Amino acid sequence: MNALVNVIQQHHEEMPMRIMTCRQLGGPCDLRLSGETAEDVIKAQDRHLREAVGGGDPAHEPAHEEMKGRWRHPARSMGWYRKTKKAFADLPEA
Repeated sequence: MNALVNVIQQHHEEMPMRIMTCRQLGGPCDLRLSGETAEDVIKAQDRHLREAVGGGDPAHEPAHEEMKGRWRHPARSMGWYRKTKKAFADLPEA
């Protein structure tokens, strides 16, 4: 069990954190979202958009609707996803 924990910790230490803003992901604000992978940042953006719209922020509604559309129709969203993954990979480590 300790060997597995060591492997997981080593993997985690090797994964660099990167930061993207809500605006970089198509939203209206400059909230910084961090993650080890592009998927982590995309999921953080999804949570942020849901919370903002749920809290009554109309500025985030268009981005929230776009994000919902990407989750519903992932094949049609591959261009956005690839572009976002490349932008994430090109970022410096935080």
